[in-house]
Amino acid sequence: MTRPGIVLSLILGIAAFAADRLHKYLQMDLMHWPEGRFVPVLPFLDLGFVYNRGVSFGLLGSLPFPVVIGVVTVALLALIVWWARSTSTLVRAGLAICIGGAVSNALDRWLFGAVADFFWLHWGETSFFVFNVADVAISLGVCLLLLDLTGIARKRTANPA
Repeated sequence: MTRPGIVLSLILGIAAFAADRLHKYLQMDLMHWPEGRFVPVLPFLDLGFVYNRGVSFGLLGSLPFPVVIGVVTVALLALIVWWARSTSTLVRAGLAICIGGAVSNALDRWLFGAVADFFWLHWGETSFFVFNVADVAISLGVCLLLLDLTGIARKRTANPA
């Protein structure tokens, strides 16, 4: 792994963390957006504010808080070890973006006991999920990992036959 690949992934991870923290600061602290209030932005997307006590998309929300913290901690540590051992720039970038988003959501759990979510994706009365900028970053990071897994992003080498 080249030093520029490490630096790039660190910048991407910090950017994911910073973007989520900035959005939360703007909507929660500057705008004082009340919890539970949503306003339509698009026919399928509303902007609002709720706390998610579960993990991804509210999963494991019924578990005791210390168990949720344990699951999040183990997952975060696994991502960090994977990042440190990776030799692929694309994998490191994807992992760093995931880690940046996950650390921001973990900070929410520490500060608020839950993750602040703002964007409600729905179709009519059918609700899909509520998410935040960190969740978008995590999803983007996973997409980069999938690009590597499928080989789409790898250079093709000529097969001398």
